[in-house]
Amino acid sequence: MSDTFLVVGLGNPGPGYAFNRHNVGQMVVDILAKRIGASWKSHKAGAMVAEGRFGFGGDKIILAKSNSYMNTSGRPVAGLMKFYGVDLAHTIVLHDELDIPPHDVRIKVGGGHAGHNGLRDIIAAAGAEFVRVRIGIGRPPGQMEVSDFVLANFGTAEKKELPVTLEISADAVESIIKDGVLNAQQKFHGK
Repeated sequence: MSDTFLVVGLGNPGPGYAFNRHNVGQMVVDILAKRIGASWKSHKAGAMVAEGRFGFGGDKIILAKSNSYMNTSGRPVAGLMKFYGVDLAHTIVLHDELDIPPHDVRIKVGGGHAGHNGLRDIIAAAGAEFVRVRIGIGRPPGQMEVSDFVLANFGTAEKKELPVTLEISADAVESIIKDGVLNAQQKFHGK
Protein backbone atom coordinates (compact mmCIF):
# COMPACT_ATOMS: atom_id res chain seq x y z
CA MET A 1 0.00 0.00 0.00
CA SER A 2 1.34 3.41 -0.88
CA ASP A 3 1.28 6.56 1.22
CA THR A 4 0.83 10.19 0.30
CA PHE A 5 3.63 12.71 0.78
CA LEU A 6 3.30 16.49 0.70
CA VAL A 7 6.47 18.16 -0.60
CA VAL A 8 6.50 21.93 -0.15
CA GLY A 9 9.04 24.26 -1.75
CA LEU A 10 9.27 27.50 0.19
CA GLY A 11 9.66 30.85 -1.56
CA ASN A 12 7.89 34.02 -2.58
CA PRO A 13 5.42 34.21 -5.48
CA GLY A 14 5.98 36.00 -8.76
CA PRO A 15 8.72 36.34 -11.35
CA GLY A 16 10.56 39.06 -9.40
CA TYR A 17 11.46 36.53 -6.70
CA ALA A 18 11.86 33.41 -8.85
CA PHE A 19 15.67 33.27 -8.76
CA ASN A 20 16.24 34.64 -5.23
CA ARG A 21 18.20 32.56 -2.73
CA HIS A 22 15.00 32.46 -0.61
CA ASN A 23 13.21 30.62 -3.46
CA VAL A 24 15.57 27.68 -3.74
CA GLY A 25 12.88 25.35 -2.31
CA GLN A 26 10.47 26.29 -5.10
CA MET A 27 13.22 25.72 -7.67
CA VAL A 28 13.57 22.14 -6.41
CA VAL A 29 9.85 21.33 -6.53
CA ASP A 30 9.83 22.56 -10.14
CA ILE A 31 12.49 19.92 -10.89
CA LEU A 32 10.48 17.27 -9.04
CA ALA A 33 7.36 18.19 -11.06
CA LYS A 34 9.31 17.56 -14.27
CA ARG A 35 10.61 14.25 -12.92
CA ILE A 36 7.10 12.94 -12.23
CA GLY A 37 5.62 14.53 -15.37
CA ALA A 38 3.15 16.67 -13.40
CA SER A 39 1.79 20.09 -14.28
CA TRP A 40 0.94 22.85 -11.80
CA LYS A 41 -2.65 23.78 -10.98
CA SER A 42 -4.20 26.18 -8.53
CA HIS A 43 -5.54 24.79 -5.23
CA LYS A 44 -8.11 26.37 -2.91
CA ALA A 45 -5.62 26.20 0.00
CA GLY A 46 -3.75 29.11 -1.57
CA ALA A 47 -1.06 27.17 -3.35
CA MET A 48 -0.05 25.71 -6.67
CA VAL A 49 0.03 21.90 -6.61
CA ALA A 50 1.32 19.17 -8.90
CA GLU A 51 0.47 15.50 -8.27
CA GLY A 52 2.15 12.30 -9.35
CA ARG A 53 4.26 9.31 -8.32
CA PHE A 54 7.89 8.25 -8.48
CA GLY A 55 7.43 5.21 -10.71
CA PHE A 56 4.52 2.84 -11.20
CA GLY A 57 2.85 1.93 -7.89
CA GLY A 58 5.00 4.39 -5.95
CA ASP A 59 3.81 6.65 -3.20
CA LYS A 60 1.56 9.54 -4.18
CA ILE A 61 3.41 12.85 -4.23
CA ILE A 62 1.73 16.24 -3.80
CA LEU A 63 4.18 18.99 -4.73
CA ALA A 64 3.26 22.49 -3.52
CA LYS A 65 4.29 26.12 -3.82
CA SER A 66 2.41 28.69 -1.74
CA ASN A 67 0.73 31.59 -3.55
CA SER A 68 1.47 33.77 -0.52
CA TYR A 69 4.72 35.22 0.72
CA MET A 70 7.30 33.23 2.67
CA ASN A 71 6.27 34.54 6.08
CA THR A 72 2.67 33.36 5.53
CA SER A 73 3.44 29.81 4.37
CA GLY A 74 1.76 28.12 7.33
CA ARG A 75 -1.90 28.40 6.36
CA PRO A 76 -1.45 26.99 2.83
CA VAL A 77 0.69 24.11 4.16
CA ALA A 78 -1.78 23.28 6.94
CA GLY A 79 -4.67 23.52 4.46
CA LEU A 80 -3.00 21.11 2.04
CA MET A 81 -2.17 18.68 4.85
CA LYS A 82 -5.82 18.64 5.89
CA PHE A 83 -7.20 18.42 2.33
CA TYR A 84 -4.95 15.49 1.34
CA GLY A 85 -4.94 13.82 4.77
CA VAL A 86 -1.16 14.05 5.12
CA ASP A 87 0.42 14.03 8.58
CA LEU A 88 3.58 15.86 9.66
CA ALA A 89 5.77 12.76 9.25
CA HIS A 90 4.88 12.70 5.52
CA THR A 91 5.32 16.45 5.02
CA ILE A 92 8.66 17.49 3.51
CA VAL A 93 9.59 21.18 3.39
CA LEU A 94 12.46 22.42 1.21
CA HIS A 95 14.02 25.71 2.24
CA ASP A 96 17.12 27.89 2.12
CA GLU A 97 19.45 27.63 5.12
CA LEU A 98 21.90 30.36 6.18
CA ASP A 99 23.70 28.14 8.69
CA ILE A 100 24.80 25.58 6.10
CA PRO A 101 27.62 26.24 3.61
CA PRO A 102 26.48 27.09 0.07
CA HIS A 103 25.37 24.06 -1.95
CA ASP A 104 25.37 21.63 0.99
CA VAL A 105 22.10 19.72 1.47
CA ARG A 106 21.02 18.45 4.89
CA ILE A 107 17.95 16.51 6.01
CA LYS A 108 16.39 17.05 9.42
CA VAL A 109 13.18 16.14 11.23
CA GLY A 110 11.62 18.69 13.56
CA GLY A 111 13.38 21.43 15.47
CA GLY A 112 13.00 25.17 15.66
CA HIS A 113 12.84 27.80 12.95
CA ALA A 114 16.28 29.44 13.51
CA GLY A 115 14.80 32.78 12.45
CA HIS A 116 13.42 31.47 9.14
CA ASN A 117 10.01 33.13 8.81
CA GLY A 118 8.59 30.48 6.48
CA LEU A 119 9.42 27.72 8.95
CA ARG A 120 8.17 29.83 11.85
CA ASP A 121 4.75 30.20 10.21
CA ILE A 122 4.47 26.51 9.29
CA ILE A 123 5.41 25.47 12.84
CA ALA A 124 2.76 27.83 14.25
CA ALA A 125 0.07 26.51 11.87
CA ALA A 126 0.88 22.80 11.69
CA GLY A 127 3.54 21.78 14.21
CA ALA A 128 7.31 21.30 14.06
CA GLU A 129 7.82 17.58 13.40
CA PHE A 130 7.95 17.73 9.61
CA VAL A 131 10.90 16.69 7.47
CA ARG A 132 13.15 19.48 6.26
CA VAL A 133 15.48 19.46 3.29
CA ARG A 134 17.82 22.31 4.17
CA ILE A 135 19.63 23.80 1.18
CA GLY A 136 22.72 25.75 2.17
CA ILE A 137 23.08 29.31 0.95
CA GLY A 138 25.70 30.43 3.49
CA ARG A 139 25.85 33.74 5.31
CA PRO A 140 25.72 37.22 3.77
CA PRO A 141 29.08 38.81 3.07
CA GLY A 142 30.38 41.65 5.26
CA GLN A 143 27.69 43.85 6.79
CA MET A 144 24.97 42.88 4.30
CA GLU A 145 21.55 42.47 5.90
CA VAL A 146 20.18 38.93 5.94
CA SER A 147 16.92 40.05 4.30
CA ASP A 148 18.83 41.68 1.42
CA PHE A 149 20.95 38.56 1.00
CA VAL A 150 18.09 36.04 0.86
CA LEU A 151 16.02 38.27 -1.43
CA ALA A 152 18.89 38.67 -3.91
CA ASN A 153 19.47 36.41 -6.88
CA PHE A 154 22.31 33.91 -6.73
CA GLY A 155 25.68 35.40 -7.73
CA THR A 156 27.59 34.42 -10.87
CA ALA A 157 29.85 31.89 -9.10
CA GLU A 158 26.88 30.41 -7.19
CA LYS A 159 24.86 30.00 -10.39
CA LYS A 160 27.50 27.62 -11.78
CA GLU A 161 26.95 25.14 -8.94
CA LEU A 162 23.23 25.79 -8.45
CA PRO A 163 21.87 23.27 -11.02
CA VAL A 164 23.80 20.46 -9.31
CA THR A 165 22.60 21.58 -5.87
CA LEU A 166 18.98 21.62 -7.07
CA GLU A 167 19.28 18.10 -8.54
CA ILE A 168 20.90 16.78 -5.34
CA SER A 169 18.09 18.34 -3.31
CA ALA A 170 15.51 16.68 -5.57
CA ASP A 171 17.39 13.37 -5.20
CA ALA A 172 17.24 13.83 -1.40
CA VAL A 173 13.44 14.15 -1.54
CA GLU A 174 13.16 11.01 -3.65
CA SER A 175 15.41 9.15 -1.20
CA ILE A 176 13.36 10.28 1.82
CA ILE A 177 10.19 8.99 0.18
CA LYS A 178 11.64 5.73 -1.17
CA ASP A 179 14.20 4.82 1.52
CA GLY A 180 13.13 6.69 4.66
CA VAL A 181 14.64 9.67 6.46
CA LEU A 182 17.48 7.85 8.23
CA ASN A 183 18.75 6.18 5.07
CA ALA A 184 18.48 9.46 3.17
CA GLN A 185 20.44 11.27 5.89
CA GLN A 186 23.22 8.69 5.72
CA LYS A 187 23.35 8.97 1.95
CA PHE A 188 23.28 12.76 1.62
CA HIS A 189 25.13 13.96 4.71
CA GLY A 190 28.30 12.27 3.46
CA LYS A 191 28.39 14.37 0.29
